Amino acid sequence: MSVKVIARNRKASFDFELLDTFEAGIVLFGSEIKAIRASQISIKEAYVRTNGREAWLVNSHIAPYHPASRDNHESTRERKLLLHGREIDTLWDSVKRKGLTIVPLRVYLKDGLAKIEIAVARGKQKYDKRQAIKERDIKREMRRALREK
Repeated sequence: MSVKVIARNRKASFDFELLDTFEAGIVLFGSEIKAIRASQISIKEAYVRTNGREAWLVNSHIAPYHPASRDNHESTRERKLLLHGREIDTLWDSVKRKGLTIVPLRVYLKDGLAKIEIAVARGKQKYDKRQAIKERDIKREMRRALREK
């Protein structure tokens, strides 16, 4: 089982407290999967929307695949996510009852199929972010000090 990470949302763990993760397939056109294999995808500003029956990846950008000229796809269209019914129920419950959000973490190829890792998340407050920056700086200083010895 080979996994090749194509895109990461590095800002997600800084802006959100990640609670639960899921793996989902993505319904794609032929030109979209070819563009993904060429690492032409961005999920920085993307999020997942659900209506209780289906889940959709919204605001992700897959660049046009130039060799597919006239049969190309729309770059920011909503893409359906493939999840089990109980997983969609869990996501729906988290969003509606608990007021959480669903953010994509990374897009990767697993045995030739495009998969996306999504997480149920709670937004961090400004002071939580400051604390994370402080901890990161302390760890960096410790690594530097150990390297110099």
